[in-house]
Amino acid sequence: MAVCARLCGVGQSRRCRRRQRPSHQDQDSDSDLDMDEEEEERIVGKLKSEVGNGCQESQGAARPMPETGDTATVPCSANVKRLGYEETNCAARHKPEFLLDLPPELLVEIFSLLPGTVLPNLALVCKKFRQILNTETIWRRRCTREFGMMEDLRKMELVGVSSREVYVKLLYPYRHILGLWQPDIGPYGGLLNVVVDGLFIIGWMYLPPHDPRVEDPMRRRPLFRIHMWESSRASVECMYGHKGPHKGDIQIVKKDEFSTKCNQTDHHRMPGGRQEEFRTWLEEEWGRTLEDIFHEHMQELILMKFIYTSQYDNCLTYRRIYLPPHVPSDLLPPGLFKGTYGSHGLEIIMLSFHGSCAKATKLTGDPNVPAGQLTLVVHLNRPVRLPDLERQCSIEELSGLVLGFHEEAQWEDVEACGEGQGEGSTPRAEENERGAAAAEAPAVGVSSTSGATMTAAEPQPFVLPLGVIARNEEYPRSCRMCFYGTGLIAGHGFTSPERTPGLFVLFDDNRFGFIWLELKSFSLYSRLTDPLAHALAPSMERFEVMLQNMQSWTS
Repeated sequence: MAVCARLCGVGQSRRCRRRQRPSHQDQDSDSDLDMDEEEEERIVGKLKSEVGNGCQESQGAARPMPETGDTATVPCSANVKRLGYEETNCAARHKPEFLLDLPPELLVEIFSLLPGTVLPNLALVCKKFRQILNTETIWRRRCTREFGMMEDLRKMELVGVSSREVYVKLLYPYRHILGLWQPDIGPYGGLLNVVVDGLFIIGWMYLPPHDPRVEDPMRRRPLFRIHMWESSRASVECMYGHKGPHKGDIQIVKKDEFSTKCNQTDHHRMPGGRQEEFRTWLEEEWGRTLEDIFHEHMQELILMKFIYTSQYDNCLTYRRIYLPPHVPSDLLPPGLFKGTYGSHGLEIIMLSFHGSCAKATKLTGDPNVPAGQLTLVVHLNRPVRLPDLERQCSIEELSGLVLGFHEEAQWEDVEACGEGQGEGSTPRAEENERGAAAAEAPAVGVSSTSGATMTAAEPQPFVLPLGVIARNEEYPRSCRMCFYGTGLIAGHGFTSPERTPGLFVLFDDNRFGFIWLELKSFSLYSRLTDPLAHALAPSMERFEVMLQNMQSWTS
């Protein structure tokens, strides 16, 4: 009875005992199972004649089933009928000896667990396998499990497009463009997330909220989409402009790079010409009109960005980026943040941890410090204990604290460089050794002088010094801890870049700030909470290589 019980326990037949148990699955699962029953019964009916005789043309290619002992020699008559066998064949076919002898509904379950890439080779085994692999249930499940397509694919089947075609012609060919990307728009950069959205593959461009509302949610707009609604092949449409979707093209240059091209750029133009396009862009980008911006320098920066970015409305190249891996010893969860950058507005940065330091890399940039550069470097082994509120109000008091750490860090760099040259090693090798040693430390944020663990520090009052300019006056009035760090500043066109000292202020897991001492300004950063699919770095090594490549793109 063991074989009978094993075959009956599949649970896909209407008269199966397992089917009669109370089900706790949701309505969508029940609907999918009902459809599975209909398709599997169709396959069963089609293959009844072949099951009795087996698939003699390729039995040698099938794998024998393992023996189950003497207790498995008497099949259940009722279940043999259910599986398409006749009672007259019970004596001759008392148990399945080959994989081909299994009932079709069980083969459907088995094949649904295999990756879609191996199914075409499986169809070459024999005619029976090829017929079973035409079952929509198999391909529908592969679309869901491999690509997260949660939309009901039976909508596509109603217009004559099978789930197999969706997998073979849409999802699999464009699998390499799923994930996070940075568009090559000169110094401005950007953030693109390509995801399976409903029955489409859509490229969403993420935009920061309007300045200076740093804690508002991100804005997004579609740049392109890929679908199979109108033909039996995947169609690419450009979503840019104000006249709706129109014909576009996607070219996968290599594994981590692709480009888009619009074939109907007249859809991007507006009846009022460039002036109307500029006013519409300004309202979308900044949430205001040019008359509302009184600062002359800010007007120049806005106009410069419009002129520069409008050159890329018909063709763009994208390079893959990853989200940083997270380990328990990190000061806070790494990820993406949006922050204030003076007249340049809000920009997107990526915070990651590397041993004894944290790095903030720009994903969107400006003409001074472009996208891809390290805007902040925080030394987690140099915590700063803030004085009382009265002394915090003095910029001189704060500068004295931070500059003391700055001079100490400079001396250590000089000494490390001198020792490296004397021993025949390079400063880069010394830096890597220090980073590896810091990574092996039991915890980050440990003061080298007191040995106290800063991660357990109590919240302390915080106030900006007098004379420090903040775009957002509604910053937190208490912080968890502070660290010495440096910020990157440069002239227009990324000329004369230099790292200047500052104070990194951690408010909570979702907010931090940085005081630029030389600029006497304060930047507030807030975490980007949008779910980003296919974005996590495979390893820390791959993430490090990506950071180096990002800096070379805009250097």
